[in-house]
Amino acid sequence: MSSIHPTRIAVVAFEGMTPFHLSVPCLVFGAELGGAAIPFEVLVCAQEGKPLRTTAGFAIAVERDLSAIDDADIVVMPAWFEDCRPAPAELVERLRRAHARGARVVGLCLGAFPVAQAGLLDGKRATTHWELAAAMARLYPRVKVDRDVLYVDEGRVLTSGGVAAGLDCCLHLLRALRGAEVANRVARRLLVAPHRQGGQAQFIEHPVPSKPSEGRFAEVLDWVLHHLAQAHAIDALAERAAMSRRNFTRHFRQATGTSFKQWLLSQRLAQAQRMLESTNAAIDVVASEAGFGSALSLRQHFRASLQTSPSSYRRQFRAGQGGT
Repeated sequence: MSSIHPTRIAVVAFEGMTPFHLSVPCLVFGAELGGAAIPFEVLVCAQEGKPLRTTAGFAIAVERDLSAIDDADIVVMPAWFEDCRPAPAELVERLRRAHARGARVVGLCLGAFPVAQAGLLDGKRATTHWELAAAMARLYPRVKVDRDVLYVDEGRVLTSGGVAAGLDCCLHLLRALRGAEVANRVARRLLVAPHRQGGQAQFIEHPVPSKPSEGRFAEVLDWVLHHLAQAHAIDALAERAAMSRRNFTRHFRQATGTSFKQWLLSQRLAQAQRMLESTNAAIDVVASEAGFGSALSLRQHFRASLQTSPSSYRRQFRAGQGGT
């Protein structure tokens, strides 16, 4: 039996919150992971010692108080009030203490406001819902607020944009903790995209095809995903999509919120992660099949994007999934 303890996650609830925000970390980290993956222990806690009213017309009974934060490996603020009011002193102090002892602190959507109030974002990049990003910048001038991205990972502090971006942020963290295959499995169960880059735009104008040309565009992206080992030139892809280069490039950013180069790198990294987790293929084989060309290129991109090497990543997740 494994001697590794489950990762304990404290999710902070409060009076008047939207139930969906609370459900996001609970759905992602409370999912049955299956296989040998070590599960999470999700603890919902609140300062109020009574059932919490929500915006949906029903109440939530929370059994734990904020002391659950003190033993958590990860603390999640899933939301906050739209008037950006200051958080209670007890909550702020517990967030500070959790961060000081090495816990990760996550502020989803407006949940970034109490995290900023605790001073945990000072001098760091952060994001929140784009409608209130200016308010965050005004209230917390030491925070480098980026209103245009889905989420920001600063190591032990993570923040995300609006509702759906919270899912992306939690899946990103799950991916970092348990690997790409586990994150993909949870995403499939939730019927959401398995991985969207944090730097992708919060607001995308045309998320679904609305005319035949957009259907062809989607088919081209699917074709690229099944041919990652090949070199891909924008001119050739534009021709395949029956578009001009300029139209393809514009359409790509509208549809995905990022550039083709960054999107392709993200997909190749994800493929390399899956292969490292689930196969014994040599590093140079992984590099070739994921489209990096050489083991050196794969190592450079792994170091830049994931702050580790392919070999260390494989050892980490083989050990993390094991049941010895």
